Amino acid sequence: MYVRGNVILGMNSIANLSASQLRRAASIKDEIDTLNAELNRLLATSDGRTTPAGPRTMSVAARRKIAAAQKARWAKLRGNATEKPAKSPRRKMSAAARKKIAAAAKERWAKAKAAGRKSL
Repeated sequence: MYVRGNVILGMNSIANLSASQLRRAASIKDEIDTLNAELNRLLATSDGRTTPAGPRTMSVAARRKIAAAQKARWAKLRGNATEKPAKSPRRKMSAAARKKIAAAAKERWAKAKAAGRKSL
């Protein structure tokens, strides 16, 4: 079975139908068209369109309300409804520690190259 236009064709094509079957099919199609037109009329907006005019918009105040409510929910989950969590200060590494780490890395690479590998 396949569809061509609005007509569904099965094993019996239109050419194989009798005159009475064709009249009946035409009347059913007319009924369908009438019902579709009535449905569109019922669903149409006041200006005659069946679909909305454009994308829905939200006011700036509404967006701010939503954002404030979400921030409050996250703060409540974190346990402090009014305060922001304090940022921990970034720790600095001494020059001696950096040199020690660099020397250890160079030693590892020297061993890896000596063993014939390109990476550990």
